[in-house]
Amino acid sequence: MADSRDEQTLKAPRRIGVIGAGGQLGRCLVRQIESAPDLTASFALTREELDLSDAAGLSDAIARLLDEAPGGRPEVVINAAAYTKVDLCESEQALAYQTNALAPGEWARQLAERGIRFIHVSTDYVFAGEGTIPYGEGDPTDPRTVYGASKRAGEVAVLGHQPDALVVRTSWVFGPGRNFPLAILDQAQKRRTGEVTGPLTVVDDQRGAPTYAADLAFALLAIARQDEAQWGGGLLHLRNAGETTWYDFAREILDQAGFADVGIDPVPSSTFETAARRPHFSVLDCRWAESKGITMPSWKDALSRYLASDDCPYEPVVPAEDPAAAPDFAAAPETAAAPDPKETPR
Repeated sequence: MADSRDEQTLKAPRRIGVIGAGGQLGRCLVRQIESAPDLTASFALTREELDLSDAAGLSDAIARLLDEAPGGRPEVVINAAAYTKVDLCESEQALAYQTNALAPGEWARQLAERGIRFIHVSTDYVFAGEGTIPYGEGDPTDPRTVYGASKRAGEVAVLGHQPDALVVRTSWVFGPGRNFPLAILDQAQKRRTGEVTGPLTVVDDQRGAPTYAADLAFALLAIARQDEAQWGGGLLHLRNAGETTWYDFAREILDQAGFADVGIDPVPSSTFETAARRPHFSVLDCRWAESKGITMPSWKDALSRYLASDDCPYEPVVPAEDPAAAPDFAAAPETAAAPDPKETPR
């Protein structure tokens, strides 16, 4: 005879597999899985543990892993791995397509064969970046870089092998490890100590939306907790609320972190010669996610929490009201987060 405890407490934790566990998003996913009573890690793979660029051995490696996962066969797999060196992708096209397209496609094929749900993370770079209105999931894609084209090929491959997979596009990710905020703060510190003189220079003609890896991981795990039927397959846009330019993002970073005295000169993208063209406008429309109750906090709030976290070595002047509190997602369960491709600012 069953006892009277709530049915939820009788359920085993949902088993989640993470690909790309060493990256900004992957590290946040692993942390949150480990701290959640209703989730457990099936596996958490770094590049050293499973090299997605190994075309010859990848299929067998995936099969062995899924059939012998250390934490039991996963119920959901989240792919946070990608080759995000945008400029190098232009000259390393085979590596970009193997990592960003062929490998996710093989994951999707094998997960579909085993009836395992797949959530694959993609990018705003799949769009041309020439618009003025936020891109919706159904808007035509037209990537202008090898990175964007390889990520779009990955979307097609994943959904071709597993139509029930969820492909989540995001943008301007920052989190644990090297990222845009730390690059800005490092440059500010050098100016404060006199190692470098003069203002920073940051482009002001590229518009998008910063996304805190911890918030994105939180949203992805909220979705992973829900039944697959609630979402189905296809495309989904997720990023922190609001939009900005790289220049205004940098200014907010300095102001919040106590470097308001450090100047920044806004410059056009043409100031920096890069092998790959950056999108001038890549804001993602997140209304579909919001209609299902996934509402992410503003990027300024996310930045405050990042600056107050152990991942940032600089003490913020405007800390979050409660840095330990979980972000407020409208429909996250009660039990309930790709390195940024932007070049380091000069």
